[in-house]
Amino acid sequence: MRASTEGRAAGLLLGVALDAVFADPRRGHPVALFGRAAKAWERAVYADSRGRGVLYTSVLVGSVAAGGWAVERAVRGPVARAGVTALATWAVLGGTSLGREGRLMASHLENGDLAAARGRLSYLCARDPAGLDADDLARATTESVAENTSDAAIAPLLWGAVAGVPGLLAYRAVNTLDAMVGYRDERYERFGWASARLDDLANWVPARVTGLLTVACARGARGEAWRVLRRDGAAHPSPNAGRCEAAFAGALGVRLGGANSYGGRVERRPELGDGRGPEVRDIRRAVRLSAGVTVAAALVSAGVARALARR
Repeated sequence: MRASTEGRAAGLLLGVALDAVFADPRRGHPVALFGRAAKAWERAVYADSRGRGVLYTSVLVGSVAAGGWAVERAVRGPVARAGVTALATWAVLGGTSLGREGRLMASHLENGDLAAARGRLSYLCARDPAGLDADDLARATTESVAENTSDAAIAPLLWGAVAGVPGLLAYRAVNTLDAMVGYRDERYERFGWASARLDDLANWVPARVTGLLTVACARGARGEAWRVLRRDGAAHPSPNAGRCEAAFAGALGVRLGGANSYGGRVERRPELGDGRGPEVRDIRRAVRLSAGVTVAAALVSAGVARALARR
């Protein structure tokens, strides 16, 4: 245990720093390469059944985890392990890119360019942007920043703390597969079931940690963030997203939730929080809060990794 955890804490912190400086590359990102491999494997094994979906998910996630384990075991010494962990952390984190997309959306809306803002929404969520006004886009962006703070940053850091490079890579594989096939439509309702359920499981603890860290980072609004998290966190249809969105709603003093359109299908979600509806100015506030939560999660994850190394 000690050999495999040497350098892990330093590697996680260095990886967060690399993500802050370099973010995601425009081309050749390792996650994009994994996505292409997953598409090819899907074409080879697809069938409208849960069994094939289990096979699809198991092979992809298992292969990535095994590769991470082999790389971590192959390097020797805390410095080398810290370097490998840092590279893996940078590859799987998306917090800086999430913030960049949020700020870009804010800029479009601040400039009154609704067409550009609607065109950019697909980089944040799958919601249908047609007909959304500035406040609707602000709500969609704020909700996406809140939910994806966990997926893009906090969850991979926590999995990296407890499982090192295999945990980092396997988590990102799980989350990517959920985004690719974890839909309740005619093609993926059965085939994507395993990916969706595994993603729910992998995010169960991180989402709740995200909620608690959001409360801790809610300057001047910790009491309200905690109250809304406790009251509304379980109201969301997702077992995890509601914890993040409710905490953000309380911390920002806004009300999230409502009707969302996905390709002509309308979902009505419970409202989270007691404040006003989100406005354009709240997007940058949400991005700053997300960044603070990410820094807090990096420190917590490094502390967990150090505690494991001492055992």
